[in-house]
Amino acid sequence: MILVTGATGLVGSHLVAQLIKDGKKIRAIYRSAIPSIDTAYEIEWVKGDILDVESLEQAMVGVQQVYHCAAMVSFNPKKKAFLHQTNIEGTANVVNACLDAGVQKLLFVSSVAALGRIRESGPIDERMNWTEESSNSEYGKSKYLAEMEVWRGIGEGLNAVIVNPVIILGAGDWNNGSSGIFKSAYDEFPWYTAGTSGFVDVQDVVKAMILFMEHDISAERFILSGENLPYKEVFTQIAKNFHKKPPHRKVTSLIAAIVWRMEAIKAMFTGKDPLLTRETAKTAAAKVNFDNTKITRYFSNFEYTSITQSLERICKELTHKHNL
Repeated sequence: MILVTGATGLVGSHLVAQLIKDGKKIRAIYRSAIPSIDTAYEIEWVKGDILDVESLEQAMVGVQQVYHCAAMVSFNPKKKAFLHQTNIEGTANVVNACLDAGVQKLLFVSSVAALGRIRESGPIDERMNWTEESSNSEYGKSKYLAEMEVWRGIGEGLNAVIVNPVIILGAGDWNNGSSGIFKSAYDEFPWYTAGTSGFVDVQDVVKAMILFMEHDISAERFILSGENLPYKEVFTQIAKNFHKKPPHRKVTSLIAAIVWRMEAIKAMFTGKDPLLTRETAKTAAAKVNFDNTKITRYFSNFEYTSITQSLERICKELTHKHNL
């Protein structure tokens, strides 16, 4: 029996779909209502929450493997407390439940934000950690501290492995999360930044996660990144796949500073998350490269899908999904 937290998110939903194809028995946690996803009827759903210790303990009964994909992604300063509670306390609860239930292995989906993303002097690898100097993201800090809970569990005898994906590309909910970049391109958002980041296909993330779970690997973390590319190039490819006008206006540091301040003021009156914050403005402007070679030292035949191929497939999937 395999337990998956965050089974309805971008990574979680693709993970359970692949595990079901592989003939695995899946259990997943829901909070209020069983989600309406394509594979829902093939999953054993249990009501609970990663912040509810008792429900987590019940969900772990008879479980051998746990994929912890549930997390909160937010750069809204007003949500800092709940962000930390969900990502840090929630992960601590999962780790403790795994230890108490004697599960064979835990795989934790972290983020490269936990490595400290604002480093332009050289490539970022798995030896790096979040610091005040290398990152301005509370989200990154929360994921780093969540990783510390996993390392604590490893110290207490838990077999566990951590993955640190870069920006994940997939046909998820394009009104939330990283899939939102596809909607922005479809809507012909005109602006682009000069920044560079890593991008990875969600299918490659899932493939790597299953490899790590099924093989004798523990107490390790792995960056998952297909290619390092400029944001402009990725947005342009997406726009062209949708037959839309690509971005053509460069965001300068001055424009970014004005916009995030205006968004902060607007958020005060609307109560909605700002489209841009000081954190995301800095991240979007940074030219960051990620070293993705560690996984090949363990699995020499592992290959990433080219981002061009990924974008073509995902845009087709979204076109069908949204009847575009």
